[in-house]
Amino acid sequence: MFSHIMIGTNHLDQSKAFYDAVLGALGVPAGAVDRHRVFWRTPTGVFSVSLPIDGKPATVGNGSTIGFACQSADQANAWHAAGLANGGTSCEDPPGVREGAHGNLYLAYLRDPDGNKVCALYRLPKG
Repeated sequence: MFSHIMIGTNHLDQSKAFYDAVLGALGVPAGAVDRHRVFWRTPTGVFSVSLPIDGKPATVGNGSTIGFACQSADQANAWHAAGLANGGTSCEDPPGVREGAHGNLYLAYLRDPDGNKVCALYRLPKG
C-alpha cells in the first residue's frame, strides 16, 4: 500500500543514530544520508527522516503513530531497548500484550528524539 513514509526531524544526526539503532534491531541496514534526509530501504518499503524543506521546524503529528513490524516479542523488546539507549523515551504502557478485536498484539511504544510516536508490533499467533 505504501511506497514510503517520511517524517520530519530537527536533528538529522540524532535521528539517524536513533533509527539506525531501532531499525537495526529489526535487521534493517543503516540509513543512507541524501542531502537533508536519511533513507532506510527494505524490500517492503522505505522509511525516511528529513529536515523540513520549507526551513521551518519539524513538528510532531498529534494522533500519529508509525508502526514497525516485528517477528517476535523479543525483537520488539530489543527495538524498544535500542530506542531508549539512543535518545528515545517510553510512552503508552510498558511493552507487552494487548488484546484486540483482530487478535492479540505485542506492542512497544517510543517517542523518538523529535517526539514522533513510533511502535514495534508483533502479531501473536492465534491459539
